[in-house]
Amino acid sequence: MTDLLTTRQVQDLLQVDRTTIYRMVEGGQLPAVRVGKQWRFHQADLERWLCSGAATPSRAPEGAQTQPGPDASPALAELLSMPCAQLIQDAFADALGVTLLITDMEGRPATQASNPCGLYSAVMQDSVAVARCVADWGRMAGMLTLEPRFAPNELGVLCARGLIRHGRELKGMVFAGGIAPDAWPPSPEEQKKIAARVGLSLDYLAAHLGEVHHLNPAERQQALDFVQRIADIYSHLLDDRSALTTRLQAIASLTSL
Repeated sequence: MTDLLTTRQVQDLLQVDRTTIYRMVEGGQLPAVRVGKQWRFHQADLERWLCSGAATPSRAPEGAQTQPGPDASPALAELLSMPCAQLIQDAFADALGVTLLITDMEGRPATQASNPCGLYSAVMQDSVAVARCVADWGRMAGMLTLEPRFAPNELGVLCARGLIRHGRELKGMVFAGGIAPDAWPPSPEEQKKIAARVGLSLDYLAAHLGEVHHLNPAERQQALDFVQRIADIYSHLLDDRSALTTRLQAIASLTSL
């Protein structure tokens, strides 16, 4: 085996297709160098990567504070390719006209919000409001219903969540929200209650109430129908990546003999 490997040689070694190789390179998961118009892979870099178990730390996005103990199962951000997850999330958010966000099962964000409405962006400027929103997302993890359904969140806008699974374990949630309910904006009395719940001044909240997503009934139903389908995509990615990591660790054990 030469020091500089071709994409085809890496494909044969890892037993994955070319598209997966390119995605891993572009996501920063697989070390590579550009030679002309082609990717090449140093054997030494690849062997170090194999022996590491392909574990690549992910950056912590807004509001995320995860410090798992040594015996804790891997966090969602460690299991999922976050650049890839963000691209998928961005595309669905733009297509559906809603705000999308992935969190762990505690409600802590694992991605940056896609297509955020102005109300969400305004709230995220206040640390107290952020903490209360995260607590609300975490509360939704314990909802008895498994099927997504829209319900008002702490801000009074509609929100639904889909569950991301990894094997038999629930690892995270996809939230679709920022959607105005039928009666919007809320009454002055309700605005006072919302402001108190999230710890914002009434004037600041009122200034951004018009900055939400407005969907007709058909568009709202379409968004609801996609919430769990999007979560299922991430579940498949988690399982595929886990299987790939297991395969790589087996290959690494063989190469070390």
